[in-house]
Formats: sequence, C-alpha cells, structure tokens
Amino acid sequence: MTSTTAPWAQAPVKVGLVGAGPWARWVHARVLAAGPETELAGVWARRPEAAQETAAPYGAPVAARFEELLDSCEAVAFAVPPAVQAELALRAAKAGKALLLEKPVAEDLAAARRLVDAIDEAGVVSQVTLTNRYHPETRRFLKAAGEADVFGARACFLSDAFLGGAFATSWRLEHGALLDLGPHILDLLDAAVGRITRVRGTGDPRRWVELTCEHENGAVSQASLSGSVNVPRGVARVELFGSGPELVFDGTELDHEESWPVLRREFATAVRTGAPGDLDARRGLHLQTLMAQVSKG
Repeated sequence: MTSTTAPWAQAPVKVGLVGAGPWARWVHARVLAAGPETELAGVWARRPEAAQETAAPYGAPVAARFEELLDSCEAVAFAVPPAVQAELALRAAKAGKALLLEKPVAEDLAAARRLVDAIDEAGVVSQVTLTNRYHPETRRFLKAAGEADVFGARACFLSDAFLGGAFATSWRLEHGALLDLGPHILDLLDAAVGRITRVRGTGDPRRWVELTCEHENGAVSQASLSGSVNVPRGVARVELFGSGPELVFDGTELDHEESWPVLRREFATAVRTGAPGDLDARRGLHLQTLMAQVSKG
C-alpha cells in the first residue's frame, strides 16, 4: 500500500491540465492543486471561458495555446475525449512531458500504439487514471486474489450515465460501455484472475454487452457492462471463485476521495524517480488490445 501520510520532501511536480469539462473541474484540477506532491501549473481547453472557470478556484493561469501550456509544466494531465487525448498526449510526450492519462488511452488500437511508441521513444513517464486501482480496498482485494486459487469469475459494471447528465458525452454515447467501462472491468479481472489473452463479446455496447475472457492460467471470467440501465447508484462488482472461499470486490460504496491522494503520490513519485508503475500507458495499451478483440467480433 502507498503511504500518503509520509512527508513529501521534494519539489511539487508542475502539472498542466488539458480539458475543462466536469471531470476536469471535479477531479483533476482539484486533486492536482491540493498537493503537496503536485502543483496545478495551468489549464488549457479549446473553450477559454471553460478553462478560466476550471483554473480560477486555484489561482492557476490559463494557457492561450496548447504549446504555451507545455512550456509552463513538466507533466500534463488529460481530461478530454480519447481521440483528443491520443493526439495531444503524443505531442506532449515528444516535448518530453510526463503524462497522466485518462482511460481509455485512445479511441482505437492504432492510436494507442502510436501513443505508446511515442512515450517509449521519448522515455517519459506515464500513468493511467484507473480510479479503482488506487483505492486501498481494491488493493486489499487484489492482494487476497493473488494468494487464492481462482479459476472462475464474474463481474458487472452498470450505470445510468448514458441516460443523461454530465457524463452522457458524445464519445460515450457513440462508443458505449465497452470503451467507457471496459477498461475498468478488464483491468480488474486481468489483475485479479490472471492476464487475459482473449476476449469475446456479444450485445450492443450502447445498451448491454457481455464479455467472456480467457486467462493465460486457464481461468475463465465473464463480465456485464452497461451505461444505459436505470441503476442510479451504479453497480461495480467482481466475484472470484475457486478452491477456496469466494472473494468479492464491491466498488459501489467506495469513496474515491481515498483514491486521489494515492494516485497523486504515485504519479509524482514516478515523475521524480523516472520509474513508471504498473498502471502506465503500456497497461492502457493492453486493455485497448483486449477491447479491440471484442470490436472485431
């Protein structure tokens, strides 16, 4: 477990934020400005008025151009649609900036590969905001899973996000639950059960999709995904079965305020040491590869 109570003895990492939508305002700007590991060095968005609204509570400057933001920071956080992120993050990597990426890392597999190639060539640190993975309860579950004999699992991530509200955005409505929720559920199953080698899917990602995953250790898992069902509180659940007692992860009641200090500390540590953790862009590429298998049918 990462300790966030130990003093941070190094200079805060200056992070520029790309994006000014609800997630950027509610999470990224607030978390990065809270420190002590990071400092919100500036905000850039395609709508200057939105960037100003996001930056103002923290006294952060607003960049007039993306290049101006790059000049003001040593790392860049993204809170924009996947296609936009893949394009701009590639440019940021080539400029030598560390990257805090949203999931999925790109809209399609080819763009994800280009981004990871650019990150590798530039030798910069990257990290993906897979929210659940930074929560202490998730890490306890994964530790227990690593010590268990698991040969079957089932999971579901369900929400009403696509029915209206801040997260009924155009890219989510176009691509559905596979691109939006798929990274979360595939990441947890991969980490808890064993590396996934093959995924098959059926259904409509805009309504309901079922995934069957084959793991390299011979285990099989199944997952249900939807962002279009009437479950106002959402459901996020993983159940593991094997020779021992059932293991359950229930993310429905998790307070993600416990995740953000861990994410911030681990990203800043990665930047300062130059050593990315397991949840880097290559992890994002692995998840994108699995989702592409489903899209191919």
